[in-house]
Amino acid sequence: MENEEKVESFESFIKSFFYGRRSDLSFKFMSELPLEDASTFIQNLFKETIDSLDDGDFSRVKQIVLQGQIQGYKKQKNFEYDQGPFHPLEKPVSALKLSLLTSSGHFLKGSDPMPLGVENMTQEEAERRVFDFLKEEPQLSEIPFGSLPEDLMLRHGGYDIRAAAKDPNVSFPYQRMVTLKDQRVFKALTPSAYSFVGACSQKRLLKKTLPDWVKKFLDQGTDAVVLVPV
Repeated sequence: MENEEKVESFESFIKSFFYGRRSDLSFKFMSELPLEDASTFIQNLFKETIDSLDDGDFSRVKQIVLQGQIQGYKKQKNFEYDQGPFHPLEKPVSALKLSLLTSSGHFLKGSDPMPLGVENMTQEEAERRVFDFLKEEPQLSEIPFGSLPEDLMLRHGGYDIRAAAKDPNVSFPYQRMVTLKDQRVFKALTPSAYSFVGACSQKRLLKKTLPDWVKKFLDQGTDAVVLVPV
């Protein structure tokens, strides 16, 4: 029948935790599991959730998710490199002036980068239009290290922002950098940290955008940049 509701298969379900669909990427690893293993994972997750509700100990739920992530990602090879570091440090860490660059999508209140030309875009729209973001050149947001967490906003269609919305340091650890500087782990910080939406045109990022960003860091006397991808 034409009006009959389409039934989603289990295989389609476990592969749906992806950009623009079910955007809780904490469970994206399920797409890497064989169907039987994915089924076992979900059954164990349900069981431990009920047991945890009974006794108040949710550490088992955390462990089930962690083990699922390990199992799903353990065979991936695309993050391994034969050589490194790509550019060895010329000074000891204690003598460095550092900056921070993340792909977390943070920006200051009142300085909305207005992605895709949309004013006050919601997180829901960002998730829905993530493939439009992937065609656009990234926009760099400058955030002074002295900013308070309540001064920051966040928008990103490529990951679950709930934890980072509660504490920016989850994906934009600018206050942690200040603490390390105060502890003299390194010498100095640039006046500001920087963030952009990593779901963007990678070709434009590499060929057009990054050279300007590198020049910006060099002009500030930056020795190295801490990169935090999400």
